[in-house]
Amino acid sequence: MPRTLVAGLVLTALASGVVFSSARGTGWEAGLRASSVAAQAGGAAFRTARGEGSYDGRYTFVRLRWRPEAGRFRGFWSSAWDHDYPRAERHLAQILNELTDLDVHLESSRILTLDDPDLFRYPIAFMWEPGFWTMTDAEAQSLRAYLLKGGFAVFEDFDGPSQWANFEQQVRRALPDAQFVRLDKTHPVFRSFFAVQDIDSIVHPMSGQRPSYLGVFEDDDPSKRLLIVANFDNDVPEYWEWSGEELFPFSTSNEAYKLGINYTIYGHTH
Repeated sequence: MPRTLVAGLVLTALASGVVFSSARGTGWEAGLRASSVAAQAGGAAFRTARGEGSYDGRYTFVRLRWRPEAGRFRGFWSSAWDHDYPRAERHLAQILNELTDLDVHLESSRILTLDDPDLFRYPIAFMWEPGFWTMTDAEAQSLRAYLLKGGFAVFEDFDGPSQWANFEQQVRRALPDAQFVRLDKTHPVFRSFFAVQDIDSIVHPMSGQRPSYLGVFEDDDPSKRLLIVANFDNDVPEYWEWSGEELFPFSTSNEAYKLGINYTIYGHTH
């Protein structure tokens, strides 16, 4: 099936709400409350996801859980790793299942810390709010090993100079010589499944700010494999979470899904 037609099917699915099991909300605040309740109720799901025997070879969305440094971040930001949970990954998984040949685990996702040995079973992992992320030394060593052994990490939902400074500081604990390279639309990650024509059109859903995409490459060589991609000054999964709720334009949500699909395919093929 031509990918232009597939893209149209994504949009149709989003517009009709057929793909998603969640009902339409009654507004932004009600939706936020529902999402917050779901995230807080995720404790049992988290324990199940960490249980023995969870890996079965199917593609499973992996979210990275980080612990805030004691006394550094409080309140809302102290557990910001769980923003958009669980709707964002559930919706992306459903789209991946509909449109790709991946054997997708739809029943659950996984939440792992960087020092969890199970992380090495999964080729791609996503982290939210790395502007507030901190690592232990063991986690930094594990992240380095994961990336150098073939892992691909996607960092989402952060903006501004102070958050970038924290993110860069943490990455350099794992990869001291990391060079961050600005990516443009010609990079293969934006064409690994869909050809995303205008990567700048996926603006920050709240501020409307234009995003920046920055990558870290194997051996700091842009001709080699991407180890890290950072969606900076953006919040792409916000579009996944709220698709079908009439909060954001369908066209932008569609492009955000294409980006998530491309990252997933890239992580499985590079």
